[in-house]
Amino acid sequence: MNADTTPTPTDRVEASLARQGMMQQLGVHLIAATSGSCELGLPYSEKVSQQQGSFHGGAIGALADIAGGYAALTVAPIGAEVTTVEYKINFLSAKSDGALHAIGRVLKAGRRLIITSAEVFHVAPDGHRTLCAVMQQTIAPVDKQY
Repeated sequence: MNADTTPTPTDRVEASLARQGMMQQLGVHLIAATSGSCELGLPYSEKVSQQQGSFHGGAIGALADIAGGYAALTVAPIGAEVTTVEYKINFLSAKSDGALHAIGRVLKAGRRLIITSAEVFHVAPDGHRTLCAVMQQTIAPVDKQY
């Protein structure tokens, strides 16, 4: 992308995700980004497990938060970033091995607030998908500081 080109949703998410130290440490990666939607993946590892061996709720919450946030980023004004104002998450099932995929979607985009939702699926090694968490979130566009 050059300076005269409007960044795509993928460009925007990739640039922001590359700056996220925590997400890099956890191994989060972009699967897809379109206007109003973002899908991220998180492979299972000891870094994201809790004492009983399943994905830690903090890792699940962080993945849902960032998927919803990046869905919001795809509709925020060019040159803006986004920050979470609040979210509510329901954990539906504990899973280990495989990976998590979080799909964030914009429900309503306003000038001051963007409302999103995210679904987190466990993807087993055999490909079977199970919904393991759902989240609703409020996001605020903010000035980009970098």
